[in-house]
Amino acid sequence: MSAAWGKCFDPSGARYGIPTYPWRLAPDGLATRRQLRAKGLRPGGQEIAAQVMRVNRRQGGVRVSYLYRLDLAKPVRPMTSRKWGALALAMLARHTCPNCQITYSYCLPTSLGMCVLCAFPQTSATAAPVRSA
Repeated sequence: MSAAWGKCFDPSGARYGIPTYPWRLAPDGLATRRQLRAKGLRPGGQEIAAQVMRVNRRQGGVRVSYLYRLDLAKPVRPMTSRKWGALALAMLARHTCPNCQITYSYCLPTSLGMCVLCAFPQTSATAAPVRSA
């Protein structure tokens, strides 16, 4: 058994507080959020049942994914027309510049808070030419 595998194997939960398994070796009946979503389920407010851990050698440290019980998972709530409408309005707000009110076909950068043209009004056409010596 490797040291990395031994660090990630704690089925009793003595070391980390919850049962911990190495990557891809979790027992049946447990799933991550993504695995639940692929099956059309959601955690439904249940507590974390266990975790899978993987040693990350590139960045030094570990990666952890929480596991939930499949028998306590609930079906995903369906999207209603009101939710679709709210999502459409939110996406429209992300595409519309608050300064010039132009709607773009892409999401505006959140770092600027506005479109690039409003953030940097001096363009290459109005900037002074660069002299080469």
